[in-house]
Amino acid sequence: MSSLDLISEWPVDRAAAAVVTRGGGTVASTGDLDAVFPLASVTKLLVAYAALVAVEEGAIELDQPAGPPGSTVRHLLAHASGLAFGERTVQAEPGQKRIYSSAGFEVLAELVEAETDIPFPEYLEQAVFEPLGMRNSALPGPAGHGGESSVADLARFAAELLAPVLVSAELFAEATSVQFPGLRGIVPGYGSFKSNDWGLGFEIRGEKNPHWTAPTNSNRTFGHFGQSGTFLWNDPEISTACVVLTDRAFGDWAKPRWPALGEAVIAEFT
Repeated sequence: MSSLDLISEWPVDRAAAAVVTRGGGTVASTGDLDAVFPLASVTKLLVAYAALVAVEEGAIELDQPAGPPGSTVRHLLAHASGLAFGERTVQAEPGQKRIYSSAGFEVLAELVEAETDIPFPEYLEQAVFEPLGMRNSALPGPAGHGGESSVADLARFAAELLAPVLVSAELFAEATSVQFPGLRGIVPGYGSFKSNDWGLGFEIRGEKNPHWTAPTNSNRTFGHFGQSGTFLWNDPEISTACVVLTDRAFGDWAKPRWPALGEAVIAEFT
């Protein structure tokens, strides 16, 4: 029995998944890999990566002003700008609290668009989707949660995260390291954490418990989950990533099953 067979027992009508390793590419999969699903907040991974490409190209800088007064691109990517979740209301001074903000990603996308003179969905296509061969991916909605993709495409993206080509090793290391350490904040659906670790667009597991990744995932594990029942995690300690897309919104059904799947994947492939 493959670890991904566990998904057949989930209370969802449609799902697809893949496990990707640095040495072997996609080593396991299930479901229709080309089926397109709404990503919800997994969108933020793709948008953040496009922003990192923009940094590499010199179109924007991590520490240039962006968002509320005192905030920068770095703050926006790390959910430390002080902007509210869904609107551009300032709820805290920059760098003082980890306020998970989809609105901040919309501000970020607008900045990239202004600095490159390319509509952001088109920039995302040129910077990330085309180079990685992600033919079923698009951003028809807001930059914080309006993307869509397939498991086949996200497996290609996961492979990029295991061995980056589009951004430098130095920038990628920074993006997957904790920014503004020690900030308290909420992970939607999981509550408040004294230290809510986040990189540049990537949630970092750190010491969070409970969490949507497996208990045996390393503290360096990074990724994102979406309220549409989607997730992507990458554990650099074991050079393994897992992508799951479903048609059921995140809820209590997912909280025991997602970590259990992660445990099974780790046991099978590492």
